[in-house]
Amino acid sequence: MSLDSREAKAARIRHLLETEGDAIAENTRGFNQGRYDSVADLADYEELRDEARAIKEDAIERLPELVAELTETVEANGGTVYVAEDAADANRYIADVCEGGGADRAVKSKSMTSEEIEVNEHLEARGVDVVETDLGEWVLQVADETPSHIVAPAIHRSRESIADLFNERFDPEDPLETAEELTMFAREQLLDRIKGADVGMTGANFLAADSGTMMLVTSEGNARKTVTVPDTHVAVAGVEKVVPGVEDFQPFVELIGRSGTGQDITSYISLLTPPVQSPTVDFDDPDTPITDGEVERDFHLVLIDNGRMAMREDDELRETLYCIRCSACSNTCANFQSVGGHAFGGETYSGGIATGWEAGIEGLDTAAEFNDLCTGCSRCVEACPVNIDIPWINTVVRDRVNRGGDDGNLDFLVDGLSPDAEGEEGSVGEGRGGDGTPDLQKRLFGNFETLAKVGSATAPLSNWAANAGPSKRLLERVAGVDSRRDLPAFQRRTLVDWFRQRDASGPTDPDRRVVLYPDLYTNYTLVERGKAAVRTLEALGVGVEVPAMPGSGRPPLSQGMIATARGKAESLCEALDPYLDANYDVVVVEPSDLAMFREDYAKLLPGDDHERLAANSYELLEYVYGLLEHGADVDALSTAGDGESVAYHSHCQQRTMRLEEHTLAVLTECGYDVTTSDAECCGMAGSFGYKEQYYELAMDVGENLGDQLRETGADHVLASGTSCTEQIGDLLGDEPLHPVELIAPEH
Repeated sequence: MSLDSREAKAARIRHLLETEGDAIAENTRGFNQGRYDSVADLADYEELRDEARAIKEDAIERLPELVAELTETVEANGGTVYVAEDAADANRYIADVCEGGGADRAVKSKSMTSEEIEVNEHLEARGVDVVETDLGEWVLQVADETPSHIVAPAIHRSRESIADLFNERFDPEDPLETAEELTMFAREQLLDRIKGADVGMTGANFLAADSGTMMLVTSEGNARKTVTVPDTHVAVAGVEKVVPGVEDFQPFVELIGRSGTGQDITSYISLLTPPVQSPTVDFDDPDTPITDGEVERDFHLVLIDNGRMAMREDDELRETLYCIRCSACSNTCANFQSVGGHAFGGETYSGGIATGWEAGIEGLDTAAEFNDLCTGCSRCVEACPVNIDIPWINTVVRDRVNRGGDDGNLDFLVDGLSPDAEGEEGSVGEGRGGDGTPDLQKRLFGNFETLAKVGSATAPLSNWAANAGPSKRLLERVAGVDSRRDLPAFQRRTLVDWFRQRDASGPTDPDRRVVLYPDLYTNYTLVERGKAAVRTLEALGVGVEVPAMPGSGRPPLSQGMIATARGKAESLCEALDPYLDANYDVVVVEPSDLAMFREDYAKLLPGDDHERLAANSYELLEYVYGLLEHGADVDALSTAGDGESVAYHSHCQQRTMRLEEHTLAVLTECGYDVTTSDAECCGMAGSFGYKEQYYELAMDVGENLGDQLRETGADHVLASGTSCTEQIGDLLGDEPLHPVELIAPEH
């Protein structure tokens, strides 16, 4: 990414933080907390997720036959089905329907698919007045803005700003102020427009192939009016919305509202089998239906391909089609909570899943514009009601953007590993060098292992040079490393060196033997936490080895350098195999590396090569907890004094692996009074917070955590991850300890 591009992106993010950030944060965090609360009341939540996932997997696998069955069913019911190849094809057909019926006005309920094809603009250019009837969509139509959220399109606007908009645009007799006044005004305005509409357009959350039934999930009653008032109903839906039968709707009814807005069930669940027959209403006397019989309406179902069938054949993007558009991945994402979809989104879709949609529908260059806002924390996977591996989709797209159609061979920063030979054709876009390689910023952070080795070998000179003013300004200008950050301080004596040179003091005949994995950060920068880990494990009777090991591949994977990460994974597994053969456990200090072993290696390594390592790897405090549960003496550790308190922030992936509770249990057993933060992310996210274009966003995310930690007044602040340690250090002016540094026996 060029200097100008970085500065433009930073300015855009800064503007959104200032103008939309407060409203976005309040609403998304409210939705997210609602999801937690609602899901907690659902005893069979995980079973429902598994069922929903299985339905979508089956439907996408059988999609061509289901589309054919749906077409036959709808036409047998008296409707028409048109399968549109792309947006232009869909718009042409819809315009022909309007023209054939002499339509002057079309009213629409909320539909992201209609946003995708930009049908409003197409119809308006042909003289059709198009009116959005969803309140949020209508606000944006009046304001001439685009949605910033999949479910709540006007989430970035406060009540005050909407009141100002309506008062300025419509000049009501009495100025509008309250939410009730705004809602009633909109209701009156929109009802008048619906009365005079010739065509009603809706989306469809799901479509049953066996009956032609469609399910509409809405929070307002406008969709039902849109369907039943005009004489012609046009439903626009992506082909991925088709499922085999109506009975398959059931798990989604339970999940979609809870996942999106925290509602146990959405306000309106409408099951319609069009063409809908119902009595028309005399609007001058709405309580009295016209009695001259039911009116059969004209129905057209426009199924959109627009790249979806190609996505179905793409093993890496296929999961995107399982998406039910609930927005849970947006609401749970710390970056989205700060800037919303106007930064974290593309032409149509926003949030974590948007990368897959935009890459498949619009192309890689569109996805590249916001793809790096996904930091791979994996919280969205836990939130997704159909268990989509959203971070992996983002990583794959990032890799394709990096390579841009070339082999993507890296320069001197790569230590002997060549990227994938496969590539996506396309022009050079953001995040890609002119020769099809990742840009310098990504190569720099992706090859942290090389930098760490060089930095450690030349410390302390390397630390002084890297953090000197001229060097920081040069790094910022050339590679986009923000000069407001202090770079990690490399240690001349690594953890591996210390362990090799120390006087052996561990148990002579231990029942348990472990390899303490010397991750890049513990080995080269945060050596003291590694020493504390050794002392703790040995005090609890464990034999410890700290052999030299390759990096896990986390840094290159975070930059979308998949082949480089795969090479690292292969090398590390080969190095650990002899220890696993000898029944050693693998203990990991850095949570992101454990996530690599347990989760990411399943994608990077062939067959079952990852399974033995995944099954025998443990996070450090998880392992300590297990030792204490099996009889190890807690008095061997450093325990708390009277009333000694800690404030603890766990790493994102530590939470998604459900490991936070082990650390809390160990600290409590050691006698500490523990307070935890409900801030879900520190904002640093590995290299993300170092990047010039994202510094303000990272700090905005972190401020919530910083405020909470300050308010605790705890004696000690603790954090498990390297990123968290660095960010909290910047927020509070003092780096926190790793929990093991607090409980480790004295030297």
